[in-house]
Amino acid sequence: MSAAAGQMMNAGSGGIRATRAVKRFKFMFILAIVLPVGLAIFWLVSTSRAATETPDYIVIRADGKFEIRDYPALTVATTPMEGADMNGGFRQLFRFITGHNEGTEKIAMTAPVLIETAQGRKTMSFIMPKKTVEKGVPKPAGESVSLETVAAARYAVLRFSGGRTAKHEANAIGKINAWLAAQKIVGKSDPIFAYYDPPWTPTFFRRNEVMIRIGQQPGNS
Repeated sequence: MSAAAGQMMNAGSGGIRATRAVKRFKFMFILAIVLPVGLAIFWLVSTSRAATETPDYIVIRADGKFEIRDYPALTVATTPMEGADMNGGFRQLFRFITGHNEGTEKIAMTAPVLIETAQGRKTMSFIMPKKTVEKGVPKPAGESVSLETVAAARYAVLRFSGGRTAKHEANAIGKINAWLAAQKIVGKSDPIFAYYDPPWTPTFFRRNEVMIRIGQQPGNS
């Protein structure tokens, strides 16, 4: 092999090593940026959930992403929804918990936000915190928000992620109905959607659930 050929081979090898080094540097640089951001988002979501009151329930049975749960009676503030838009209903409920009530009382935000899909009556509800219920929930000012009691009941629940879209909701309803049919369980209500996370939460981190009340009563297996 001539000296010139050897020099060319060495130069080629050096170029390959340099290219690999650049790729490794780019990968480490991207990782150094993405990893802390991802961890920060995960921390924010986890902290937000931990600081927000959610209703107690007992898991009677678990099957992958499906669960059968017993819920106690809940007091909810409810408002009608116009079509698929959440904003109007959310604003009405948020005004109520931030003082638009007879006692001008501020009420803590809870999770999840409930959306009922009964045909002809689509509503959004905030669950009232335990402490507020114990001392008495103030009456809403105006007629756009009403207070209701949801009786203690047993629900079949499917957890899913992603944004709130008609496609995701239809897919979740299809899956839980198929699971109920396979278990020979009869649903006793229209689907109820439970959304746990604020809008800024990345869709892949979100906790969403679809719930259907079933025939068994709490305390009966």
